[in-house]
Amino acid sequence: MNRAISLLALPFLVVVAVLAISALYIVDVREKALVLRFGEVVEVREEPGLGVKVPFLDNVVKYDARILGLPTPPMEVTPLDDRRLVVDAFARWQITDVVQFRRAVGGGGIEFAQSRLEPIVTNAIRQVLGSVPSTTVLSDDRTALMNRIRDLAREDAKDLGIRVIDLRLTRTDLPEQNLTATYARMRAEREREAADEIARGGEAAQRVRAAADRTVVELTSEARKRAEVVRGEADARRNAIYADAFGRDPEFFAFTRSMTSYERALRGENSSLVIQPQGEFFDYLRNDGSERANPVPAPAPKAGAETGAETGTETGAEDPAAETEGALQPGETPAPTETNREGQPLGSNAGVTLTPLPETLASPPQEESVVPPAPAPAD
Repeated sequence: MNRAISLLALPFLVVVAVLAISALYIVDVREKALVLRFGEVVEVREEPGLGVKVPFLDNVVKYDARILGLPTPPMEVTPLDDRRLVVDAFARWQITDVVQFRRAVGGGGIEFAQSRLEPIVTNAIRQVLGSVPSTTVLSDDRTALMNRIRDLAREDAKDLGIRVIDLRLTRTDLPEQNLTATYARMRAEREREAADEIARGGEAAQRVRAAADRTVVELTSEARKRAEVVRGEADARRNAIYADAFGRDPEFFAFTRSMTSYERALRGENSSLVIQPQGEFFDYLRNDGSERANPVPAPAPKAGAETGAETGTETGAEDPAAETEGALQPGETPAPTETNREGQPLGSNAGVTLTPLPETLASPPQEESVVPPAPAPAD
């Protein structure tokens, strides 16, 4: 008997357990729940925990209570200055009124709500960005613009039971064709600035180069002038020394010049000379020229002694001392007058102060050559 009762009570207990399980539901902390009976909302559960419903009559619908994101696709907007821009944004939204949300989206859920929210955000972006110039949109500080778009989208999304929490413009660029033209214009502007800098640098370099060239010319001219002055003074001194040496001993001058000519001409690497040995060029190779060194000049005839009577009778009133002034003394050699090829005087006659030769370079006195008497012819 007891066993029969136990077998009959077992199905009843199973049915009671199924009813109990179907009458309970759990609401997560990340969710909001609606209890629907024949499609009508009978209860709203926003607090997490365990809930009770009528089995087989009530239906529980849960929605995400967290903050959700909505990225918008890129779109073209026209700001106030008719300059087209490509803009995309990212919105944050949350379900605030579950009942209103259920009435707005029906059984579509979150995906259908996002499809309803996207045109609201897009229209808000176009409306706000179309009322400002493009410079404001492309500026670094766009917080005021984003707040205006958020407030406008929030106002339009109230009918959906949604609250737009935040909205950010992720990209604001020019279209591809406009971007290429803008880059070309920026490149041309930078190239123009670079050309201006290069031109200014070239002008400054040209000024520096011109100043340097002028300084070089001035320094070179001054150095050349000084060199010419020094060279002229040296040539004058050399010519004076040559003239003095030639005046003192023309034979010694000719001898030294001939020795120099021999040293320069008679070298192995020079060209061959075809010349007669009896020529004047080899004169000092045959004879040292000692018989012509310091020749003793012949005494000048005393013209005054021969014509003294005549001049005395003609110029008897003249002083006899004036007749002998400038006359050579016995044994005195007259100073030679040196001239160049043009006939101009050289040495002291030309007003050049000559440096006296050292005693070591002075020509030694020539001894009279003693010629032995010729032998008498044999008888």
